[in-house]
Amino acid sequence: MLTLLKKVTIPALALLLSNMAFADQPGGTYKFDTKGTHQFVMFKISHLGYSWLYGQFNDFTGDFTVDAENPENSQVNATIQTASVDSNHAERDKHLRGDDFLDVDEYPTATFKSTNIEKTGEKTAKITGDFTLHGVTKPVTLDAKLIGYGDDPWGGYRMGLEASTTLTLSDFGITKDLGPASETVDIIISVEGIRQ
Repeated sequence: MLTLLKKVTIPALALLLSNMAFADQPGGTYKFDTKGTHQFVMFKISHLGYSWLYGQFNDFTGDFTVDAENPENSQVNATIQTASVDSNHAERDKHLRGDDFLDVDEYPTATFKSTNIEKTGEKTAKITGDFTLHGVTKPVTLDAKLIGYGDDPWGGYRMGLEASTTLTLSDFGITKDLGPASETVDIIISVEGIRQ
């Protein structure tokens, strides 16, 4: 009887463990959580070298595909609606949307499409991709960090990432003279994706 029990339970246990392991695999395609707005594209730029101006883009979409076995084969895509820039000051935002800066009528979107992912640690990577802003496309590298992943309370599966980079405005044709302290802008991205 004990032998029979072993024959039944050991394969069943192995199947259960394999299913549990599979359930915890983070691979798949994740769409940014736009509904719950668990996502941010923020920026900061020096004002005359005396203080920091902070802002964000309120409207953007994207997805990332994770290859758990071969992380370098993963992909990231994002599209930002440039008119959604928000620096908490209506007149300044109007200026940012104008010809001196984003020129949102001519260039309504900014996009990022990854071309290479290099794993640099257990939870870190450098994500290089083509970034298009103000009608100019340049390679940009994001320093990315995995925040976490797993089941959510609503029956879904989520993964959170954070990334940052620094852009030189003139590289993207934004040449408004703001002084030497304001030639670059820091970008901070935090997204939570829902597996599809």
